[in-house]
Amino acid sequence: MNNILFFLTPKAMCAYLYEDYTIRQALEKMEVAGYAALPILSRDGEYRGTLTEGDVLWAMKNMCDMSLKQAEKLRIMEITRRRDNIAVPVNTSMHDLVERAKIQNFVPVVDDKNTFIGIVPRSSIIKYCEWQLYTED
Repeated sequence: MNNILFFLTPKAMCAYLYEDYTIRQALEKMEVAGYAALPILSRDGEYRGTLTEGDVLWAMKNMCDMSLKQAEKLRIMEITRRRDNIAVPVNTSMHDLVERAKIQNFVPVVDDKNTFIGIVPRSSIIKYCEWQLYTED
């Protein structure tokens, strides 16, 4: 299996944030989606980074004095993010995808214009490896 599209969750099925969202909007989207980290996109679809619950927590402590009113005024791109999930091009090798997935719980996938097309969750790769193990017998 050399095509990462086999593992891709397309953008239409992904939860994500727009870079102009406020901290409060991001919190609400994360709560509804049920994920601890979400990709950040520009309004034209370009991948901009990853926001985690931890990033929001530290921002609330350091920038908002734990006030949801202040969280309505600050944009997520004003938050210091601990680490962005590195995106891979759609034609990346399986080896590079697995290397990324070892340190990221999801791998954003972009086209040649850096437009976000979806994610490859680490769990998809693990399920495939598990399936390979059991079908070898």
